[in-house]
Amino acid sequence: MPVALACAAAPVRSGRLRFALRVCCFALLALLALFAGGFGWFADKVSHMTTPVDPAKADAIIVLTGGQSRLDAAMDLLASGKGERLLISGVHPSASRHQLQVAMGGDKQLFSCCVDIDRAALDTIGNAEESAKWVERHAYGSIILVTNNYHMPRSLLEMGRLLHGARLEPYPVVNTNLGNGSWLTKPEALRVLLTEYSKYLLALARGILPIRPTSERMTLAEASPAKN
Repeated sequence: MPVALACAAAPVRSGRLRFALRVCCFALLALLALFAGGFGWFADKVSHMTTPVDPAKADAIIVLTGGQSRLDAAMDLLASGKGERLLISGVHPSASRHQLQVAMGGDKQLFSCCVDIDRAALDTIGNAEESAKWVERHAYGSIILVTNNYHMPRSLLEMGRLLHGARLEPYPVVNTNLGNGSWLTKPEALRVLLTEYSKYLLALARGILPIRPTSERMTLAEASPAKN
């Protein structure tokens, strides 16, 4: 009798296992479809970003380090009067102020009076934390945010969480034209977009958790000397 019961129960367990596997496969396919669809939206959004020809003037400018073109664009904005001060966020501790000024070129006097340097930020979250302290310190109401086009969605997301009282104006720097879906034929561009999209999803997921508190031990941005 026990043997007969065991034989009868075996098909039931097998059926439940097959059902569970089908559910898992369906869920996995649904997640992959969502990921692929979201990536298509993200890549299309990034590839259609353009650098503003004549952006509106803001109180200040923030540039996130990560490429010479970002720094050059930010310095040009400052020189053209689009903001009264510039914060360079995420500068390597070993880079001196003079080295940075030489690398960026431009007016030495302008750099000396109106450029602040943040050396504490190690990632985009740190950029947002240090930038928020700088903006609050100066009571700025509007900010031009300079970074690469592929990095802009995540930067705006992280900055928007902390810069509650300031309006962010994106200034995407475009190094490679990715319009018309050309990113599909460029392996390096595809890799960068996939990496950044994954980080963007993680940043979205972080939004449901408490934001990491800013450490009081973090230094404020290194300010340029005050005018005499």
